[in-house]
Amino acid sequence: MTIPFLDLGAAYRELKTEIDAAIHRVLDSGWYILGPEVEAFEAEWAAYCEADHAVGVANGLDALILALRSLDVGPGDEVIVPSNTYIATWLAVTAVGARPIPVEPDPATHNIDPTGIAEMITPSTKVILPVHLYGQPTDLDPILALARSRGIAVVEDAAQAHGACYKGRRIGAHGDVVCWSFYPGKNLGALGDGGAVTTNRADLSDRIRVLRNYGSRVKYVNEVQGENSRLDPIQAAVLRAKLPHLDAWTERRLAIAEAYADGLAGLGLILPNVPNWADPAWHLYVVRTKNRAALQKRLAAVGVGTLIHYPIPPHMQAAYADLGLAPEALPIARDLAEEVLSLPIGPQLDLPAAQKVIAGLVDAL
Repeated sequence: MTIPFLDLGAAYRELKTEIDAAIHRVLDSGWYILGPEVEAFEAEWAAYCEADHAVGVANGLDALILALRSLDVGPGDEVIVPSNTYIATWLAVTAVGARPIPVEPDPATHNIDPTGIAEMITPSTKVILPVHLYGQPTDLDPILALARSRGIAVVEDAAQAHGACYKGRRIGAHGDVVCWSFYPGKNLGALGDGGAVTTNRADLSDRIRVLRNYGSRVKYVNEVQGENSRLDPIQAAVLRAKLPHLDAWTERRLAIAEAYADGLAGLGLILPNVPNWADPAWHLYVVRTKNRAALQKRLAAVGVGTLIHYPIPPHMQAAYADLGLAPEALPIARDLAEEVLSLPIGPQLDLPAAQKVIAGLVDAL
């Protein structure tokens, strides 16, 4: 592609000297599991997220699973999830033996609609699990108020929301636990898998630290049945090298989003809707069109890469056939899956390239 959807190599080349030095620092240290590098990143990430605690884990899915385990979610429990999300949100729920209860999104934002949650709460509801999809914050205040009134925990899936703000405060500690992915394509991405949780609750932070390390805080002394899910020190070092640049990269993403909003107005596409209380991280710039296949093909023909986030909603995946949900059971999620198209918006994409994307769309439409 002349303009790839995302150029991960460009992000490395921009910070090559810093990233290489960080990796060699770990190699020279001889400390390759947990240790000072991970602890330093945890402190820096917590401070960035305006949270009291951060715990590094192996990946974003493990972050969700360990967050649910820290809250004793298990068989017989229900967790309210968005119908429109990446399947990892649902996989975490079923991994601990609980049942995902889907709630449809607000069609304007694609995030879970808070007004649809209350009717889905039952005596078995243990957690509400909103997702800050595409890097745009979910409307948290009504969700938190409802959860607190019912004695239900809130676990946030912030895998796409690094640096996003809700009502002027960074995503990171609104709910009981916030879960992060550092998959290479994320706004703050490692050079492999990585994840973390942030929280203001010391009890949950401590429990997740134990759970991620075989259920142990003292070697060979196992308090609970834990697992092996530890952030790698090399990945922690890479993330530390990138973190000081995250805000500048978010500003670059914002500039591209603003160029798209201006250049694509009036073309018949449904463009992202941003509430006035949200400062998105612009992980993705997602448009809607009923002519997606033809549009994607024409963009590819002129060298513009696009992706679909996500072509099959969780309730229509074979993995969740046992739930017995027909496609029409969650029609908004189904329709979004048929119409969404993500345009290039990585921080290494410059404005002239964004204008070429716009020109390609203008010609195609």
